[in-house]
Amino acid sequence: MVKVEFFTSESVTEGHPDKICDQISDAILDEMLRQDPESRCAAECLTTTGSVHVAGEARTKAYVDIQKLVRKTLEKIGYTDARFGIHHEDCGVWSALHEQSADIAQGVDEGSGDDLDQGAGDQGMMFGFACKETPELMPFPIIMAHKLTAKLAEVRRSGAIKQLGPDGKSQVSVKYEDGKPKKITAIVIAQQHLETVSEEELREEIREKVIDDVCGDWIDDNTKIYINATGKFVIGGPHGDSGLTGRKIVVDTYGGLGRHGGGAFSGKDSSKVDRSGAYMARYVAKNVVAADLAEKCEVQLSYSIGISKPTSVNVDTFGTSKVKEEKIVEAVNKVFDLRPKAIVKNLDLKRPIFQKTAAYGHFGREDKDFTWEKTDMADTLRKEAGLEQTAVKKEIESEVKA
Repeated sequence: MVKVEFFTSESVTEGHPDKICDQISDAILDEMLRQDPESRCAAECLTTTGSVHVAGEARTKAYVDIQKLVRKTLEKIGYTDARFGIHHEDCGVWSALHEQSADIAQGVDEGSGDDLDQGAGDQGMMFGFACKETPELMPFPIIMAHKLTAKLAEVRRSGAIKQLGPDGKSQVSVKYEDGKPKKITAIVIAQQHLETVSEEELREEIREKVIDDVCGDWIDDNTKIYINATGKFVIGGPHGDSGLTGRKIVVDTYGGLGRHGGGAFSGKDSSKVDRSGAYMARYVAKNVVAADLAEKCEVQLSYSIGISKPTSVNVDTFGTSKVKEEKIVEAVNKVFDLRPKAIVKNLDLKRPIFQKTAAYGHFGREDKDFTWEKTDMADTLRKEAGLEQTAVKKEIESEVKA
């Protein structure tokens, strides 16, 4: 009997209020790292009608012109018309960054605190996930949702669809049969636009130039499609909804397929394991799947503030592993150094690369700077887990029986 399930994921464009804040927070981090790679940063942001508020703590030798950086980020996103909820030139910008706590710094700095290795910047648990649903080894629903929002941004910037605002969202519902995606059953699009746009014409253009282009053979006449289902979407951006850094953590990761430890990423330097630990967990999980040790893999790491080694390492393959999970955990612990300093070094996380992670997902991206997406440890993991030896043994046994 075929098992049928449905799963839905969403994405948002870079002009969504929460994503504005994520990008500003990461722009601040990047500027600090550009001038001082040893910078520590935890920058938060709030935006509402005509205003942006920055807060948080940092330890850096860099000088960051917050006013200039905020306005530059808004302009890059596309907020150059006040009718879309905020204007990069005349919005209010407030900053309240202060120095990082010395108590936290003591636990993180190498050679200080109770653990003389570089300790984790906070306690917490992080999850990484990978599966064989897509070439990116990501869940299919979130990949399709990101492709739709990225396409909305593309047609806005190119003018292929005119009078669009930066704010937008997508949602994709997928039918699974026996654990594999079979078709898209529903698509929801919300796209900001000017009052002068005909809603009927806008829906036709989004259907043709966005949905049909991205989703292709995955949809049919039975697919439910909703575009600006309230009737219009004129009031958007920070004027329509306030935005906060770190409020789209499921959009940032796996779209709900795969658990989340609760920690946001943007604005945090890599001493914060909320970010670096989650990147490492994805790196491990992706290599496990790429090594063909499992069809699906979720890795959980946990840390204590000030302590270098993780307090736990767990691997869940949801019954899809080709060797015992205990062997995979042993292989992971042998192959990967999971201490914060090693994670930062091995993934090269002191570079100013983070602003581009802040929209369209931190995972499943083809970008050389996304080092946690590499599968360079797959062969080593296979050997450590004994998969090749097991395969050889089975071949020998088959030959003997023959």
